[in-house]
Amino acid sequence: MALTGRKITVLGAGISGLTVATILARRGAEVTVLERAEAIREVGAGLQISPNGVTVLEALGLGAELADIGVRGREVALRDYRQGREVLRLDLSGATGAYYFIHRADLVEMLARAARAAGVQIRFLHEITGLALEQDRAHLTTAQGAHLSAETLIGADGLHSVVRGVLNGRAAPSFTGQVAWRATVPANGRVDPVANVHMGPGRHLVHYPLRSGDLINIVAVEERRDWVDEGWNHDDQPANLRAAFADFGGEVPALLDRVTRVNLWGLFRHPVAPHWHKGCAAILGDAAHPTLPFLAQGANMALEDAWVLAAALESHDTPEAAFAAYQEERRPRTMRIVDAASRNARNYHLSGPLRIAAHAALRVGGALAPGGPLKRFDWLYAHDVAARHPLVAAPAP
Repeated sequence: MALTGRKITVLGAGISGLTVATILARRGAEVTVLERAEAIREVGAGLQISPNGVTVLEALGLGAELADIGVRGREVALRDYRQGREVLRLDLSGATGAYYFIHRADLVEMLARAARAAGVQIRFLHEITGLALEQDRAHLTTAQGAHLSAETLIGADGLHSVVRGVLNGRAAPSFTGQVAWRATVPANGRVDPVANVHMGPGRHLVHYPLRSGDLINIVAVEERRDWVDEGWNHDDQPANLRAAFADFGGEVPALLDRVTRVNLWGLFRHPVAPHWHKGCAAILGDAAHPTLPFLAQGANMALEDAWVLAAALESHDTPEAAFAAYQEERRPRTMRIVDAASRNARNYHLSGPLRIAAHAALRVGGALAPGGPLKRFDWLYAHDVAARHPLVAAPAP
């Protein structure tokens, strides 16, 4: 399908929305991104871009900028919670490509610059509250009562996607029994480019460096019976975080002592959407497959989705045919990733004899075959959507 001059509307100026908008605009489409916020703000904290996501950014010509604003990860260290004793170390140099720790705001800003340079129009304060789909036209209503229409609509509007709701009906997420705190603290000195995972009964804590090692990102997860609201931006008291992890040793106490502001959110399990498209509309990223954070793949799946969706639109005769091919390819892989992330949560939180036995097995396995544990993730990290779907024209630098 020729994209030159085709008008495409994207809902959401996040990772998936800005990426797909950039790719499509570079192929000649007239792309408008509608964002509900008043600006692209510094939100969230750290995330990890693994090789399967890096290949997309490199194919977009953003590899050098990614290397400049991110911290290239060297290792992942799994540690016992008591004294921080190492259980297993994964050498990321043995992965299929580069692995980065990056601040979400820095990644989004980079993608926004690329989108604007490609000619994408980003319009703020456009909260979509109503959507009606026809075969070849989408009709949108904003919170202010304005009425818009779109020739092709891509829903990159996140966890509570309006487009997903129209395609699939109201979702029924289930509370996982876990809550998570997120914080950043000053590094106070040199920090190794390592993601440290401290594993304890019913809890774990992850930390790694951001922004040239000036900041340390902290994500701490605790099992809990009750939670009401969903989202990442609920303020909490640092004292509550310190109390929940008071028996953790190693680096953890000193890190938590430096926390002055922290957000808390409940972790909910969402089903992968059964239907990703209808007529002129499709969804991607969190709108299609929200995932738990225990495999660090949310951003990477969004990047993969964006590339495959754009390639499908370029190589099929109609949007509906393109969207069908896109869902057929992406849904099985994202379901596998979402399931793997859910299993990781249980593995981190083992207790009693089971935890002791599992940690011993990890130590022995790591000693006998140092590269073995990482090889288990080749299915994830070696997946290169840019190589699988070369676009018709080379991307602009």
